[in-house]
Amino acid sequence: MNVTVACTQMACSWDLAENLDRAERLVKEAADQGAQIVLLQELFATPYFCIDVQERHFDLAQPLQGNPLIERFQKFAQAHELVLPISFFERAGPAYYNAVAIIDADGRIAGHYRKSHIPQFPAYEEKYYFSPGDTGFLATDTRYGRLGVAICWDQWFPEAARAMALAGAEILFYPTAIGSEVFQPDLDSRDHWQNVMRGHAAANVMPVVASNRVGTERSGEIKMTFYGSSFITDHLGNALVTADRDSATVLTATFDLAAVREYRRSWGVFRDRRPDLYGSLLTLDGTQRADGRVR
Repeated sequence: MNVTVACTQMACSWDLAENLDRAERLVKEAADQGAQIVLLQELFATPYFCIDVQERHFDLAQPLQGNPLIERFQKFAQAHELVLPISFFERAGPAYYNAVAIIDADGRIAGHYRKSHIPQFPAYEEKYYFSPGDTGFLATDTRYGRLGVAICWDQWFPEAARAMALAGAEILFYPTAIGSEVFQPDLDSRDHWQNVMRGHAAANVMPVVASNRVGTERSGEIKMTFYGSSFITDHLGNALVTADRDSATVLTATFDLAAVREYRRSWGVFRDRRPDLYGSLLTLDGTQRADGRVR
């Protein structure tokens, strides 16, 4: 089965209506190019409010059900027969999550993922806003394939990618918000960021799609410039298409998922796994008893 995927990137402002209109235009552009699955960046409905700590930003959160953002893109997905992983700020009772709703091509919500790894760095103040996700790492069946979706900081953890692959994912998707380091202006993590996900593609023998934002966002004295560079890899980790650092962009690539599945099966990395030896992965400090049991 051939499937065409797209990644997008754009700048966001506090004109929230315009953010959604801009996102919809990019999704439509991707659909016009033949895309069947289109990935938008992390928290695209607003600026990246985690740049600092402000209690009022909790008012941006909405529940999954009855969420106007999700409902808008459900209608769009149904009208254009698209699969759309939609990043949103979720309110669930007293808890708040960084989440993705995976909308299938008929407009229904096929999957729901909550970000598992929550970062805490200057200008990435996510632990103030988000609880750690409780969904686990999922593979969601859609009209165009079985998708693994994780969010930004999740992409640095090979365990997350492998868990989605073990659940049957055929393509991995990572909506992202990453850019300059406020207190390390000489640090450019762009290549490291891309390389770690290319490694997930190669190790799990499946394509990876990553969408980042562009533009400079400010809050008080804090300023961040997001470096874009969204990209799509093949199942060997080769970057097929890469966006620049500045422009609103749509990129597409087409994969024969059956051929990729055959290659993954023949390569043997899942056949030759030794989960009986991986007990140390279940601990934070890596300690493991000689008999293989975790202390």
